[in-house]
Amino acid sequence: MAFDPAVETARYIDSLGSEALQKAASYTAATNWLLLGGLLVTALVTWIIVRTGLLDRLSARLANRGWALRTWLICVAFFLISDVLSLPWGIYEEWGFERSYGRTSQPLSDFLTQNAIGILLSSILGGLFFLGVYALIRRTGKSWWLWSGGLTAFAASATILLSPVLIEPIFNDYKPVPEGPVRTALLEMADEAAIPHDRVLMFDGSRQSNNFTANVSGVFGSARIAISDVALKQASLDEVKAVTGHEIGHYVLGHVWRIVFLFAVIAMLGFFLADRLFGRVAALFGSKATIADPEGLPVLLLIVSVLGVLAQPVLNSVTRVGESEADAYSLRTVNLPDALAGALVKTAEYRYPRPSAFEEIAFYSHPSVERRVRRAMDWKAANLEKTATR
Repeated sequence: MAFDPAVETARYIDSLGSEALQKAASYTAATNWLLLGGLLVTALVTWIIVRTGLLDRLSARLANRGWALRTWLICVAFFLISDVLSLPWGIYEEWGFERSYGRTSQPLSDFLTQNAIGILLSSILGGLFFLGVYALIRRTGKSWWLWSGGLTAFAASATILLSPVLIEPIFNDYKPVPEGPVRTALLEMADEAAIPHDRVLMFDGSRQSNNFTANVSGVFGSARIAISDVALKQASLDEVKAVTGHEIGHYVLGHVWRIVFLFAVIAMLGFFLADRLFGRVAALFGSKATIADPEGLPVLLLIVSVLGVLAQPVLNSVTRVGESEADAYSLRTVNLPDALAGALVKTAEYRYPRPSAFEEIAFYSHPSVERRVRRAMDWKAANLEKTATR
């Protein structure tokens, strides 16, 4: 009987069972609605901070401080206050909701501890970034949004460079893959791609999530491939090799720079529109701040947040291209289409594999699992034909 990619794709997806597929559909739809919920919470927090005048009073107390210190402290205070005000939503969205679908087993105490560390880090670093933004507004005038795109590219590059070294180890333990067949296979793959052995690691991703995942992070000397212990426990050796081949594809093809460039462009457009919309939105919330005032940061970030959600389909379309390229790299170099398909099906538990075309374009950062499995099966069929004709 001839190999039929469509039939094989359906078999892989249907192997999850109707109950798991329905749960995945429910989870995915709910996460899409959480985007709207997050925007509403951001708007509410903005209204509370503006109407209570918290940043205005802080600014008055810091009037005798230097401009840079005063601006940074106001920005840091805003991030801390907004995170505290939105903490109930954050607990639900990042922990309670995930726990209700069995996507995390992390104790609430550990989640809160890590969340507190994350809030502190993001407040300090976010304050530094927006100090740079306000400095550009002061120095470059109306063209500040253009220069801020460059600042975004620099900040994104610095974050990607330093995150594996300074930030990620705070939240997870990264170490070499244990001795055995998996480690041997992965290091052989690393050698073929000229990746140093010390850049292929495993991490305790099960601490935060039960999701089957791996990732590439860092650039230059800090770049590395990290595989969650969840993936190593749930996958066969061939599936681990196929997934690692996918991640090596991201590494070799330099996808991180594409994302940095895209962030810079989207940031420029977002800041440009924010510059035009700021006055109207500030008046709507009762703020007397101008776009050059750090007291207006809540309004500025609200505008950027809304525009960011609207730009999500563009960002998603670019990342989907990268994911398809990484899949193709894995198929070419590892040559395990069934293993790649099997690994992809495991991700379908938290990403519905058969979305509508609109849902995939608007919300999916990866091609649908059904589409990715079909490409793997098409590749298998094509190579079966090549083998048969030799």
